[in-house]
Amino acid sequence: MGSFCTSKRSALYAIFLCVFLVQLCHSASSKLYVVYMGSRGSDEPDEILRLNRQMLTVVHKGSVEQAMDSHVRSYRHGFRGFAAKLTEEQASEIAKMPGVVSVFPNTKRSLHTTHSWDFMGLINEETMEIPGYSTKNQVNVIIGFIDTGIWPESPSFSDADMPPVPVGWKGECQSGEAFNASTCNRKVIGARYYYSGYEAEEDTGETTTSFKSPRDSSGHGSHTASTAAGRYVQNMNYKGLAAGAARGGAPMARIAVYKTCWSSGCYDVDLLAAFDDAVRDGVHIISLSLGPDAPQGDYFNDAISIGSFHAVSRGIVVVASAGNEGSAGSATNLAPWLITVAASSTDRDFRSDIILGNRAHVTGESLTPLEMNASARIIPASEAYAGYFTPYQSSYCLDSSLNSTKARGKVLVCRHSGSSTESKLAKSVVVKEAGGVGMILIDESDKDLAVPFVIPAAIVGKQLGSKILSYINNTRKPLSRILSAQTVLGSQPAPRITAFSSKGPNVLTPEILKPDVAAPGLNILAAWSPATAKLKFNILSGTSMACPHLTGIVALIKAVHPSWSPSAIKSAIMTTATVLDKHHKPITADPEGRIGNAFDYGSGFINPSKVLDPGLVYDAKPTDYKAFLCSIGYDERSLHLITRDNSTCAQSFATASDLNYPSIVVPNLKQNFSVIRTLTNVGRQRSIYKAVVFAPKGVNVTVVPRRIVFDSYGQKINFTVNFKVAAPPTGYVFGSLSWRNRRSWITSPLVIRAMHSKMGLVF
Repeated sequence: MGSFCTSKRSALYAIFLCVFLVQLCHSASSKLYVVYMGSRGSDEPDEILRLNRQMLTVVHKGSVEQAMDSHVRSYRHGFRGFAAKLTEEQASEIAKMPGVVSVFPNTKRSLHTTHSWDFMGLINEETMEIPGYSTKNQVNVIIGFIDTGIWPESPSFSDADMPPVPVGWKGECQSGEAFNASTCNRKVIGARYYYSGYEAEEDTGETTTSFKSPRDSSGHGSHTASTAAGRYVQNMNYKGLAAGAARGGAPMARIAVYKTCWSSGCYDVDLLAAFDDAVRDGVHIISLSLGPDAPQGDYFNDAISIGSFHAVSRGIVVVASAGNEGSAGSATNLAPWLITVAASSTDRDFRSDIILGNRAHVTGESLTPLEMNASARIIPASEAYAGYFTPYQSSYCLDSSLNSTKARGKVLVCRHSGSSTESKLAKSVVVKEAGGVGMILIDESDKDLAVPFVIPAAIVGKQLGSKILSYINNTRKPLSRILSAQTVLGSQPAPRITAFSSKGPNVLTPEILKPDVAAPGLNILAAWSPATAKLKFNILSGTSMACPHLTGIVALIKAVHPSWSPSAIKSAIMTTATVLDKHHKPITADPEGRIGNAFDYGSGFINPSKVLDPGLVYDAKPTDYKAFLCSIGYDERSLHLITRDNSTCAQSFATASDLNYPSIVVPNLKQNFSVIRTLTNVGRQRSIYKAVVFAPKGVNVTVVPRRIVFDSYGQKINFTVNFKVAAPPTGYVFGSLSWRNRRSWITSPLVIRAMHSKMGLVF
């Protein structure tokens, strides 16, 4: 009997062990997915949650407990869906269920990381009035920032003399580490944080995660929020550089914080949760200085495209950065309902002088206040190679690659081929640890970004780098001295498009021009988190900095024209932008200083003095975006799943070029092609406009009618633009169409690529 009981216990133990191992293997093979199910429809939030869990119960073979364990978050306000831990097979099974639009893994997105407002012509320290208009209503405009959080004690976020929180605000101030409900004020009126997506993918034991709350530990979120909507702050500077007063574009607008980005990035599950809450909370604008890696995937497998689609459908303007990859076709955040921003310079640079032994002066980029008191020997870092490193490897000043005996007391010339600011800074640490007294960094990608090095140092481009190396190679005892960084105002040309700013064409939908517009994104001074380097203010560069400049302008437009749609606001910004710099010459693009085009800057550099009175706008409704989706291949079934209404593809556009967009792109022009656009009068009731065309090279462009007459505000008039190949050009060619009267120029870029009709080849 005892033997029987023992064997029975062993069998039960074996069964239990098998079940445990199966569950363990299942858990190990599962990962976090987003299940997107379109618009919310008429279902109540609690009913959506119940149905989501019911779907999970099905794929877990009826186990309610496993379904509850796998469920991470439901999206129930701005749109419908959920996040859950699933195996590949379960994800595939859910993707086939009724009502599911898409299922995709929890992907990480990257952050796209003052004097600029003076440069753009805005005045008045506290309210940022645009001449001729009152923007005092900005106190009722709420901007939602999806970013790394905020440092609410910064003077940029003071609520002094601000009125009570706008009526109708439904957000909350979420408590957490070093942050409680009373931390918010009349300026920062809401703050939330999202951790589920990050926690599922990363080792949360790392100390770099820092505050598990809306508090900003990296500085990026505080920087972007203050750039767009920071209060007026006197005596702002970075280690003595860029000294002066600074403020955001809409300093009296309200800020709502949605912290989704942590030490390693921002995950889709958290981004969608932020969009979902922001829609419910009642924000008017959402600003995202982040995006996917290029090339971007399908719109409805992309968290930012999904969240922004539903936000824009509810009248919320969404502004996003284009990315920092800098190459052709690298722009991201490509959806036509987004405003996508490229980065430009202002007329302020931060430079260090490099004095060579032959008395030649070379200028480099730097944010370093340190300088050398005397000249020292200068050598290529390749000559100081150490251990198992080759001279080539050491030329990049990699960690431990330098021989301290050879480097001590010298200025080293290092190379850099990446885009990371951190890796540039790290090279100066490597040189310092090897005993070097200075560094000249040759940026092979010519990104021209100033960096706060730990020793006297400066960045130069390939051309200047070659001259310095030539001096070293042809001089018996070459010497160099590096001076401290200085603020230089009036640098020319300005603005210019930065080398790092991601560029078109749009690789997902070539018929939609991206980026849309350019704004300052180089060497921007704004608020910072003292948790990082004990700084209250910092200088950053990136399309991350360009995005909030545009966001600030959107807030001012919203203050004056609260009833304008997101597309009308976008049109006002795009059609009033300029393609000329401050000296009325064509805007150039770094690094080579070539004349820029629409793939660099979209419609051009933002012109705040014109945006409030564009005269005419290209408006688009949510139904137009549905017709756009049909034109790029979405069928009625997919459309119904996304919108959960009675939308059909009956009114679909012939091509995506027919969307009433403020720019016109024809990526495959054969012989003839026509597009129709609709203008809405937002200027004087009685107004007359004439068409002015600068045709792209090799293409004939006609506009019918060439003269349009408006009799009332809000009146809409259609016109047709006809394109005909005259002499097939090579690649893309650029032109413009403007509607002109004595008060206004409403300008749209024309971007054409011709296809040879006989050979079927694209030129």
